[in-house]
Amino acid sequence: MATFPSIEASFGFTKKSQPNTRIVKFADGYEHRILFGLASHQNPEVYDLTWQNITETESDVIEAFLRTNANNSTSFTYSPPSEGFTKTGTYSQSATTVTITITDHGVAVNDVLTIDYTSGSATDGSFVVASVTDRNVFTVVAAASATNSGNVSITLPAARKYVCDNWSKQINFANRATINASFREVFEP
Repeated sequence: MATFPSIEASFGFTKKSQPNTRIVKFADGYEHRILFGLASHQNPEVYDLTWQNITETESDVIEAFLRTNANNSTSFTYSPPSEGFTKTGTYSQSATTVTITITDHGVAVNDVLTIDYTSGSATDGSFVVASVTDRNVFTVVAAASATNSGNVSITLPAARKYVCDNWSKQINFANRATINASFREVFEP
């Protein structure tokens, strides 16, 4: 899979979300909302990005990349600006439940985190957020039962898979260009 060229988008981008839910409305006003598909794939994001006043060479690289992926009908890996993070805190494990405490953690149920247990004897790895107690506490499920505690570092990676449905290029100055593109998140194996 291709990775988008390392040319930073300008700030002022738009991020849109539209969760995939099915809604059943009953005559008495009751409404039932149902997840459609895998829980981790319920909220594909769309980024409207701009690369403003980049060099003509950089714009050619971006255009060639987007054209190649469109022609091949393939997705690509991209890390949106200011997305993803690494934070530190503490954890305690009882049986297979690991409770992690980090001030303003910013994670949601079904986020996939890379967890580094920096003290204690818990095993590092990738974990899915099982529950969110509040803005400072969440849980994950360990592969093996244990009792321990210590410090932890979590990383929510920014890189995900996208396709570009449309883009445009403006050339307002000699050797300078602006590219506008819309990246839609896709879920593939």
